[in-house]
Amino acid sequence: MDGVPMLDEYPIYGLHGAGVKLTIISQAIAMTRFPFYSSGSSPEDDTPPIPVCQNFMVPKKEISMFPDMGKWKRSQAYADYMGFILTLNEGVKGKKLTCEYKVSETIEKLLVLLGTLDRWIDETPPEDQPSRFGNKAYRTWYAKLDQEAEGLVAAVIPEDKAAAAPEIAVYLKEAVGNSTRIDYGTGHEAAFAIFLCCLCKIGALRVDDQLAIIFKVFDRYLVVMRKLQKTYRMEPAGSQGVWGLDDFQFLPFIWGSSQFVDHPTLEPKHFVDEKVVNENHHDYMFLECIKFINEMKTGPFAEHSNQLWNISAVPTWSKVNQGLIRMYKAECLEKFPVIQHFKFGSLISIQPVKP
Repeated sequence: MDGVPMLDEYPIYGLHGAGVKLTIISQAIAMTRFPFYSSGSSPEDDTPPIPVCQNFMVPKKEISMFPDMGKWKRSQAYADYMGFILTLNEGVKGKKLTCEYKVSETIEKLLVLLGTLDRWIDETPPEDQPSRFGNKAYRTWYAKLDQEAEGLVAAVIPEDKAAAAPEIAVYLKEAVGNSTRIDYGTGHEAAFAIFLCCLCKIGALRVDDQLAIIFKVFDRYLVVMRKLQKTYRMEPAGSQGVWGLDDFQFLPFIWGSSQFVDHPTLEPKHFVDEKVVNENHHDYMFLECIKFINEMKTGPFAEHSNQLWNISAVPTWSKVNQGLIRMYKAECLEKFPVIQHFKFGSLISIQPVKP
């Protein structure tokens, strides 16, 4: 298909052709750009995170025209966000959702927050309406979140960081879809990752929360988002249809493929086998995504999810993982229709990276 991006169009190595592996890039970004993972940190390290700017501010849009994209790609926000994504990608490598890991008090509080959002869905049933998609009851649900977001965030963060609640709450509200269009896409998903990144930057989440951030909090977030999508028949935001990776998500495919790296038996070709998916989805985020697709779509997998079908032909999970990272940057983080909606403040700064 002309003009349709395929996974093999996204080279595994960096643009300079030096063959520097993404694992090294990840560590370099994490240690130099992202205060949560400062140099010398370890899971046993209880020292406070590197101090961040205390002049919190309500985030606002900064990318209003296509030429502004250069400002975004040179920004501290871009470096911090990619450092966060890649560091967590390394952290979950080769690990199951059901493995043992620490669950801190902040993680527990985040699960309570997501449980509240879930309960509000139950309390806000869909309305009877002629239109099949975009149930207007979603706006009632969203209005509740809009009203309560700052309080929900304040209940999660340390008391001495209470001033950060209005700034961080913006990303929570951005993470659940758009109440005008009643749609949801990878930009909203990115807002939730930014929300978690902000919690790391103020010290509410720490180094030894890495696995719980993905396996507990992000996984629970996905459950709530899928419930929102099904209950209110939300439209995919900016979907490429059959030629997109997925109608709604991207990050769980990246982190989920990392879980499979060096797996002794399961290869990329196996995720299109429904029996394999049903037997292993509790352990692997990637398979949870495939299971949801299988439940929501009918017909041959190769027809309704062609991009994923192509990925199943990639020989190793390591190549899948690295290719998906490149694809995410090209198809999400470098697309003006996505980035124009991003908001920037003191924690996620549009200012250029300091040399």
